Amino acid sequence: MSSSKKTPTRSSRGQSVPRKPLIDLHDEELYLNRELSWIEFNKRVLEEAEDQTHPLLERLKFLAIYSTNLDEFFMIRVAGLQEQIYSGVTELSEDGMAPGEQLKEIRSRLIPLYKRQAAVWCNHVLPALTKEGIVLHDIADLSEDERNEFRQDFVDNIMPVLTPLALDPGHPFPRLLNRSLTIAFVLYDEFDPKEEMKVAVVQLPSALPRLIKLNRQGGHHYVLFEDLIRAHADILFPGHRIHESHIFRVTRDADVEIAEDEANDLITAVAEGIRRRRWGTDAVRMEITSDMPRKVLQFFTKALELDATDVYKVELPLNLQDFLVLLQLDKRKLKDAPFNSRVLPEFANDASDIFDVLKERDLLVHHPFDSFTNSVVKFIEAAADDPNVLAIKMTLYRAGGRSPVIEALKRAASAGKNVTAFVELKARFDEETNIAWARALEQAGVHVVYGVMGLKVHCKVCLVIRKEGKSVLTYAHVATGNYNLGTSRLYTDVGIFTGRQEFERDFVHLFNLLTGYSKHASWQHLGVAPLNLREKFLDLIQREITHQREGRQGFIIAKMNALIDAKIIRALYEASMAGVKVDLIVRGVCALRPGIKGVSENIVVRSILDRFLEHSRLFWFRNGGDEDVYISSADWMNRNMERRVELLFPVYDRKVKKKLRDILSLYLSDDVKVRILQQDGTYVRSKQGAAPVRVQSDLLAASKRR
Repeated sequence: MSSSKKTPTRSSRGQSVPRKPLIDLHDEELYLNRELSWIEFNKRVLEEAEDQTHPLLERLKFLAIYSTNLDEFFMIRVAGLQEQIYSGVTELSEDGMAPGEQLKEIRSRLIPLYKRQAAVWCNHVLPALTKEGIVLHDIADLSEDERNEFRQDFVDNIMPVLTPLALDPGHPFPRLLNRSLTIAFVLYDEFDPKEEMKVAVVQLPSALPRLIKLNRQGGHHYVLFEDLIRAHADILFPGHRIHESHIFRVTRDADVEIAEDEANDLITAVAEGIRRRRWGTDAVRMEITSDMPRKVLQFFTKALELDATDVYKVELPLNLQDFLVLLQLDKRKLKDAPFNSRVLPEFANDASDIFDVLKERDLLVHHPFDSFTNSVVKFIEAAADDPNVLAIKMTLYRAGGRSPVIEALKRAASAGKNVTAFVELKARFDEETNIAWARALEQAGVHVVYGVMGLKVHCKVCLVIRKEGKSVLTYAHVATGNYNLGTSRLYTDVGIFTGRQEFERDFVHLFNLLTGYSKHASWQHLGVAPLNLREKFLDLIQREITHQREGRQGFIIAKMNALIDAKIIRALYEASMAGVKVDLIVRGVCALRPGIKGVSENIVVRSILDRFLEHSRLFWFRNGGDEDVYISSADWMNRNMERRVELLFPVYDRKVKKKLRDILSLYLSDDVKVRILQQDGTYVRSKQGAAPVRVQSDLLAASKRR
């Protein structure tokens, strides 16, 4: 770590005393690599699959999540690094690594994780499934009657859907679908033994199920679709001898770039981007079964323009996500216990009463422990049906499928209310769903706004404008998570309902910023990215430093999904160096390196992975004893500060403040599912106390008691 030279100063006695060296907070040794930190995060997901305290099917779920995460990592992050190399980018990451160095280290760390995942599947999950009567059979193990039945079914119902593709000079190499399972066949002509080997491929159609159910009594019995195809390859390639067959899978660059300034119609441009992602652009990874011989592998890597370092051998079924269908089985003891979310008393009665309640106090909801349907949905439905409501304005980043929120907005528009919905078409991997909702809302008479040039709108807010006597009042719901009924049961998020009129001007200006031309800069209460959010956070951190230096203990608690922004990291280092205590709860990527003597020894970074995905962003500042609490849609990442519209919402209600501080205290007490970030970027589990605390379980139990 670099530092300036020690400069002599004079003490009161005239003696030379060395001044404490200044530390260069831009030093690359102070930062952890973003990509390697992400691998550490996904490693923690894999550890949950290894954890035998989870029910069996939940362990399978974590295995599948690990694979899904890895897919997105290659499609976005690895593809980006490869593009940097192709474009000749020489800029180093914050920690001083070149793109090529990062790719090399990524591979080095992933190979042992592939083996760990295979070990969990082969040695634990698959045998346990079999023991529980959920059995995957080899074709060779089937009875003669079953094989005959499958052969007839293959001819009648499966073969017409398949398209065998020959690979030779007369047939150009096909555009293999991104993340689609493909079977490579090596063939020889039965009638011409001197003819060289032929290669053909068959892609598994997504329209047919991966797990084919057997008609057997007692248990749940399946064969894999690819095994069924391989067993009947002689029907697909008559007149040829099947020498061998191998499963592989190609991952492609899926980071769709949309030239908004050149797009005449954003919705059409996004739809075209979705189509390009499905087919993919350049291949970035090839996963193969371990038995694929070198000659066949070289054939495909050459055709796909991949290097040997882009190939990963896998010793478990590819596309493990397909096995999540097993979670639909009626096997309650193999899954997490079901739970009922708490209904707040304020939402238990007539929904229209909620506006009277919000005149008196703010309300906090913490999902999934508090019901999303009986709070957020009920609030929006109440606004849609209330004759006194004049207008509803809200942002929709990921609304999910069959959304009651969407239906309520459509109903409000049909009733003549002025309804404005900001639908973020560029929400990655949800673009297609959002396009469908946008069109449905427009058809119902909702004014739909599709985007802000150059930015993603990530804030989550619903504003209700209501006529009460001679006055027009505003009510709002602000949240850390999306208006998505499905994820509200899977993610932890907080939301606040408020009828405080002091927020009205800021909320109105926020929606004017989203829907029209606005350069509003004088925000009274809200922090808004990309306008003032980073500066707001930096000011709050600096205030704790000032309190510390003036003898009032500085203390910061922050909970988020990721911490990457270098300017905020440097501010946290400065706070630590001043003596401010900093407790961070960062679920995923963290580029801050804790525990460095003289720099970050007052910073502790925790990560909690459990049944629910930790998604809430909460920020607490001691402020000399007059604590400030905020919720936000933003993580501490560059993109959230500079390339997204985000919201930082201050909590003024004392009871809500206390509840949020209690929630943070409980998270800091977890010693079962928490891992502590070490100086070298690895994580270690906390030592459990005499009365272990598992925060999500405790919150579920508390919700049940209430």
